[in-house]
Amino acid sequence: MQKSFVAELLGTFWLVFGGCGSAVLAAAYPELGIGFVGVAFAFGLTVLTMAYAVGGISGGHFNPAVSLGLTVAGRFPAARLIPYIVAQLAGAIAAAALLYLIASGKAGFELGGFAANGYGDHSPGGYSLLSALLIEVLLTMFFLTIILGSTSSRVPAGFAPLAIGLGLTLIHLVSIPVTNTSVNPARSTGQALFVGGWALQQLWLFWIAPLAGGALGGLVWRFLDDAD
Repeated sequence: MQKSFVAELLGTFWLVFGGCGSAVLAAAYPELGIGFVGVAFAFGLTVLTMAYAVGGISGGHFNPAVSLGLTVAGRFPAARLIPYIVAQLAGAIAAAALLYLIASGKAGFELGGFAANGYGDHSPGGYSLLSALLIEVLLTMFFLTIILGSTSSRVPAGFAPLAIGLGLTLIHLVSIPVTNTSVNPARSTGQALFVGGWALQQLWLFWIAPLAGGALGGLVWRFLDDAD
């Protein structure tokens, strides 16, 4: 069990460092920046790579909403939910701290949004609270459906990380302009702690919406396939 917690910490660390790091360090780099598409693929690749690396140890959740959704679907024991979330938060905060140290080493460094999630004035596209709530719930629900479906006994084994990683890429391609894409309360928390102010004030949404979406995804899968 201890190894599972360490695996979740490392996996969440890689997700936040790789995904948010691509946004902070590489997205807008003059003339060579990777942009929204690059950031979307970076998030997808972090999950894909760590699902293959440590998914066999911990299940490869790397996200409190995923752990909750799997619990609701009956795929994960409720007794391990809180310890998993603690490990995921530790990984996300550690990644954000290291990313901050690296980013602040550049001359003229300004923290800016630091890849934090937001709505209203802090949405990349100026989207409202309602828009942010709806898209975060909907996309997290579908993310759980992808995870539960691709790891079902009815599909070929070994390909789930590809579907999950590409699913997360698609989610980011859709929603970066709306909220900077959370679908992961741990990812949102790590960045918000360093931005402070508005990011912490709006953090509640990026816990409530993904957790609600994760639980809905678990319920949807129980309806679709009670064989698991």
